[in-house]
Amino acid sequence: MRGFIARFERCRVVSESPRTLDLRQLRYFLMVAEELNFGRAAQRLMIAGPSLSQQIKALERDLKVQLFERNHHSVALTPTGITLLPHVRALVDQADDLRRRARGFACSRPIRIGLVNRCPPGWAELARGVAPVIFDTWVMPSPAQAARVAVGNLDLALCHLATAELDAAGLIGRLAGVERLHAICAGSDARPVNAKDIAVLVEADAFSWSSWNSYARKFAEKTGAQPVSIEDGGLTGGAFFDHVRRLRRPVLNAPKGPSAPLPQDMTLRPVVDPVPLWTWSLVRRTSDERPVVAAVLDAFTKGVASLDLMGGARWVPDDDPHYPQSLSS
Repeated sequence: MRGFIARFERCRVVSESPRTLDLRQLRYFLMVAEELNFGRAAQRLMIAGPSLSQQIKALERDLKVQLFERNHHSVALTPTGITLLPHVRALVDQADDLRRRARGFACSRPIRIGLVNRCPPGWAELARGVAPVIFDTWVMPSPAQAARVAVGNLDLALCHLATAELDAAGLIGRLAGVERLHAICAGSDARPVNAKDIAVLVEADAFSWSSWNSYARKFAEKTGAQPVSIEDGGLTGGAFFDHVRRLRRPVLNAPKGPSAPLPQDMTLRPVVDPVPLWTWSLVRRTSDERPVVAAVLDAFTKGVASLDLMGGARWVPDDDPHYPQSLSS
């Protein structure tokens, strides 16, 4: 057994005709070892079941060992497979690390990402496994961040823009997150509130709050919610709560929250009929086809559900770049 492991760690099996191990087959071995089911492993790998079985048999031939016990009802690792498993995992991890490092070296400078608000949870950890990334600390409104991407001061930006705004700036956006917006009201009533019975604030500072103002006006027009003009920046912080008390009705909360703890005399209420959704796009220049930028985009948007998959009566503006086809009827 010790001889098998030594040969395995050198990534070459010594035989009559030496042959380099196939990294793809090692990944297949790990997946089958995790699932202990060839059908499920094939589905996760997105390959045909017979092909996966053939690849595992080829790996066993190369190593001259049996890795799995198979019958019609179950799959189990052999003692040899159990012994080799951590070594295979280490080899694959090293290969992945080498690929990440090579991708990073190919990048002449770190990928710079602009934010409208705080960095989304987990992004810093994701970035470390993909490429050198700098999260820009100059927090600015969505149009300003998009403009910085357009002129090349940023590589990517997390922002909220309409389709026409993206097109005009030569940008393309991928869905990076969806927020369900709620209403905040004075008192302890936490029952869902109908969209037509709430208020939406519209800020006089058209530049800083242009994305929100456009969203708020369209939401009010669509649902019958009451638009309320303000001039004090009271979409966040204590001023927002002052407006809630003054209006004496639930007020739609801007995305990312009011930036202050909810007072004890106030309650968060779900909004229904329809549910307001706010989308976040991770945008890049249409002309920027660098593989490292694509890798960061993939890492930060992987697993984000399409709006088409969100059931129930929901609402996004029809000029949202991620406007689902299911709302077009």
